[in-house]
Amino acid sequence: MSTFDIARVDDALRGTQFHGKLHHFTIIDSTNTRALADAQAGADAGQVYIADEQTAGRGRGGHVWHSEPDRGLYVTVLVRPALSSNHALKLSLATAVAAYEAIHQVTGFSIDLRWPNDLVAPRDGVQSRKLGGILTESTSAPDGRIRHAAIGMGINLNQTVFSEDLQETATSLRLAAGQPISREAIATALLQQLHAELTQLEADDTIFERFTQRSSWVRGKRVRVAEDGSYTGTTDSLTADGLLRIACDDGTARVVRHGGVREL
Repeated sequence: MSTFDIARVDDALRGTQFHGKLHHFTIIDSTNTRALADAQAGADAGQVYIADEQTAGRGRGGHVWHSEPDRGLYVTVLVRPALSSNHALKLSLATAVAAYEAIHQVTGFSIDLRWPNDLVAPRDGVQSRKLGGILTESTSAPDGRIRHAAIGMGINLNQTVFSEDLQETATSLRLAAGQPISREAIATALLQQLHAELTQLEADDTIFERFTQRSSWVRGKRVRVAEDGSYTGTTDSLTADGLLRIACDDGTARVVRHGGVREL
């Protein structure tokens, strides 16, 4: 039986766009799916969907997101931002910054942000291991602006054991920070920080700089990119649209548009 205290979280969100709009599910197929359905039915912006377990959680590129019951934070927010559709990437980057700040606020631990939507933690000099991901799904209005967007976040909090296929690539905040993690504390801090980030996103154009300040992946990271047949190189900043530049090993320069980026 879930012990998630939704009332406590909601009370802490007074003054944000999310207060009074939290929906909690013991089990659901996907919080993003529910948010998008509600959006199509006319739901107001600021709705928050939190699940103890998902049976069909998904990640970027059609990947499955394993949602172990009560061990992680599985949450989606419904937003209607004043952004054009070709700037939807900003929502994922702003959410990543919010997650970085929230996790540091609660645990004192500094995660890393793998462009464009992964929360990762280094582990004793070994390759970074993923502890969370962001999936933003949006629809466009006829004028080219975003009609609505569902920003989904899955964060591994208290897992101590992973299946064999995830042991080398995944971790949790409990393993990385060395302490049990409160789901309510992370949820509260995340939504507070996300409110601030979304507000700032519509006020100025500094999100790429703020993401770069918190990510070791934007500059100087040796990577392999699963795009155009796969290639290797060194990351070399973000473009004006927030895409990742790569100085390739063959001497060319490329921009990553949709391929997965993994460190060498």
